Amino acid sequence: MDPARITAVVLTKDEAANMESCLASLPQGVRILVLDAESTDQTRAIAERHGALVEVRPWQGFVAARRAALALVQTPWALFVDADERLDARLRDAILAASESAADGYEVLRTTEFCGRPMRGAGWGAEPLLRLLRCDRVRLQAHPAAGGAAELHERWITPGPVARLQGTLEHRSYPTLADYRRKFRRYTEIEAAGMGPSPARALGALALAAPRALWLYTGRGGWRDGWRGAYVCAMSALYPGVVQLKALRRGAGA
Repeated sequence: MDPARITAVVLTKDEAANMESCLASLPQGVRILVLDAESTDQTRAIAERHGALVEVRPWQGFVAARRAALALVQTPWALFVDADERLDARLRDAILAASESAADGYEVLRTTEFCGRPMRGAGWGAEPLLRLLRCDRVRLQAHPAAGGAAELHERWITPGPVARLQGTLEHRSYPTLADYRRKFRRYTEIEAAGMGPSPARALGALALAAPRALWLYTGRGGWRDGWRGAYVCAMSALYPGVVQLKALRRGAGA
């Protein structure tokens, strides 16, 4: 695939600490578009040094931002990368070797790092995500983990054929427990805002937390990551219940 026919898209908000390594990991020759949500650090300056086109707009949510970014892409293909992600060399080579005619989209395998080490289980190792897209053949859909109408955990969808690229997309989102807890609080609050209060749903979600944690730990391989796997399995299992409790609290305060 000709890199000049690909635009790498990165959404940013105060991502100066991540920008250098993220942009440096992109395949050489691709165009770069950064949609920035009014950063107050050096995010935009770093992006411009890497030759990126930088567009600034107020933050209106993940789905709205990705759709707006796609509308700005002027190449046939777009590669969506988060600022806390890196492409390894094998993935860079696979993108450039991909065929435009073989598929309308390409999945990459993302591995998330937690407390300094890549995860192997709990759904955080080799997670397939559609990220290299033919721009005129995709749509974006939110997939909130706890249900509801929140525009979160969005996924690209294409009706055409999808292939998979070799290599790894390295996700470095949680270097410390504090980082994980901060994002856990933020995402559960966003999901709760898109959901009506329901005591029955809250009780049901909490009742399922223990069996879900056990399934993640045993069936999805969380045991392979020691205490990190146990922690992620427990928190992932609690996530829907926390969303429901926050929705109840929001409803009580309305």
